[in-house]
Amino acid sequence: MEYTEFIAVIDLGTINIVGMVGVKKPDGTFQVIAHEVENAESCIRRGTIYKISDTAVKIKRLIRKMENVLSNKLSEKVQDIKISKVYVGVGGQSLRSIKHSESAVLGADGLVSKEILDSLNEKSKAYKPDMLDVLDIASPVYYLDNKPEADPIGMQCYRIDANYQLIVGRPSLRKNIIAAVTEHARINIAGICVSPLALANAVLTEEEKKDGCALIDFGGGVTSLTVYKEGSLLNLSVIPFGSSLITKDLMSILTETEAENAKRNHGSAERENDTNAVVQIGTNKMKAFEINDIIEARIREILENIYARIKEINVQDELKNVVLTGGGSSLKQLDEVIRKQWHVEVRHASVRKGLVSAENIDLGDPIYTVAISLLANGTENCVTIIPEKKVTVEIPEEEKKENSKKNSNLLGDLWTSTKRRTEKIEELFFKEENDVSGNKPTK
Repeated sequence: MEYTEFIAVIDLGTINIVGMVGVKKPDGTFQVIAHEVENAESCIRRGTIYKISDTAVKIKRLIRKMENVLSNKLSEKVQDIKISKVYVGVGGQSLRSIKHSESAVLGADGLVSKEILDSLNEKSKAYKPDMLDVLDIASPVYYLDNKPEADPIGMQCYRIDANYQLIVGRPSLRKNIIAAVTEHARINIAGICVSPLALANAVLTEEEKKDGCALIDFGGGVTSLTVYKEGSLLNLSVIPFGSSLITKDLMSILTETEAENAKRNHGSAERENDTNAVVQIGTNKMKAFEINDIIEARIREILENIYARIKEINVQDELKNVVLTGGGSSLKQLDEVIRKQWHVEVRHASVRKGLVSAENIDLGDPIYTVAISLLANGTENCVTIIPEKKVTVEIPEEEKKENSKKNSNLLGDLWTSTKRRTEKIEELFFKEENDVSGNKPTK
């Protein structure tokens, strides 16, 4: 295993902060080798950090836990192992895409070159919208004399336009991440990634992006909507409603623990036909419709807000596929409700086959999907490993000569002592022989 292949990521969710380390293989796939989760409800609201020091404490705890896992899993003995930098996923209520265009007039005999495209890209990066921070720029859609062209290099045109989708948010989004991760947790940031874009790249197929697809991430604090058409990003927006609102609604008749249990185990996005069905909630027995009437009302509100965004960008008639992810997407009958109301194909998200593998987690669990998606964006080594060294003592040259002299003298003394003992034995042997025979022995 090469030490230069470790990627570490942090997913700052409203309900959970997820840390993950993966090792990048030569074929470009990732193997998840460490993952940890910390509760985020006390420090993150609607995807945005609002308690910087508390968030930093949880991040440092995640890092220590993952470092311990790495130390135990590495076959080589190491002196020290340290996660020195991380990729951080950014989301939040203020996140959205805005349109931006750059153009160039090439003249009657104009020819599009790579240098021209690079120039347009640099101009787009230099654009600073008022009161907003540009977090990422989606790949542009090019128009040559008002005609779309996916690969314009080498083609002739009088004018070229590049239409970009800039992913923007409040400046506090990036500022608070840097403060929590770098300044308080003392961990370097390898990169800040827009979580909905990373997620889309990990779970959507190229066919879905081309045909017209909406990826809906039902998070705890917010719901993000990412729409693709003709293979390009058309719109990214965040609805300030999440599945935690369902729990709060149920708390009008249940405790918080009971409400969460009712939502997860008995809740449905559509009221069940059997209105007399009884379910056990803690020590209480309740009619199923009492729970699902509350859930259905909130889900209807969330879906109406999502569909309003889809209508704003005028793709309601062209949308072919909807892909669901996030913890809230596991609600029963949610996919069926969307299928019937919007007349589209609906499926639950799963990480594309061959992108990531893992032995110790369920890759289909929504709690890990964003973190896994962030792994695929990583390019820099994030882990520093110091192998265990053998201790060697350098002996000065003079001491070596002295030791050699001592060893030589010791061998000489040993030889002299051995020779003397041999002569003594011979003397005794011949003396005994003379005493027995009466003859003087000869050597």
